[in-house]
Amino acid sequence: MIGYIKGIIEEKLEDRLLVDNRGIGWQIIVPAALLGSDVHTGDEVKLYTYLHVREDAMQLYGFFSRDELDIFGMLLNVSGIGPKGAMGILSALSADDLRFAVLSEDAGRIAQAPGIGKKTAQKLILELKDKFKLDDAFEKKLAKYEEVYTDASGGNAETDAVQALIALGYSGTEAAQAVKKVHADSSMNSEDVLKAALKHIF
Repeated sequence: MIGYIKGIIEEKLEDRLLVDNRGIGWQIIVPAALLGSDVHTGDEVKLYTYLHVREDAMQLYGFFSRDELDIFGMLLNVSGIGPKGAMGILSALSADDLRFAVLSEDAGRIAQAPGIGKKTAQKLILELKDKFKLDDAFEKKLAKYEEVYTDASGGNAETDAVQALIALGYSGTEAAQAVKKVHADSSMNSEDVLKAALKHIF
């Protein structure tokens, strides 16, 4: 089993990256969001991988985080969803968004993924809802916040929380509206405001 591949991006293709690792070029299928992210030819990347073997082909799927890889594996265990469907879901929704969609039983959100109908989305929710916990979902979201958040802005707790939400990928409007709903008081620090704001978003 190939746990991960670390190397230099030689080429960005339609649905995959060509990664050079010590003279071997690996074609790794990746989520659309990863292809659209700020990665360029010549960059070094580390991709956590899943090797899918079938009679006529071997395909390597890759993700920036182990969390995404774990979610990909869970999706493959849902009846009716193969690697292509699972990758389509993770191209349409981040791992965090998928967790919250499952927990809120939002089949319509999941069905926006290419090749995933409403019935398949409902089946996915039924099979995965017991594997996710709301507290864990918030903890993972906050862990990403801690990676991108710095207190160097010198702003107040609400301003810092808005900036952290934007850094996590929410629009400025979404971030501002969520923080406004918190009605923060002087006893709340940036992390308190952020935690409360995330609950309003979901």
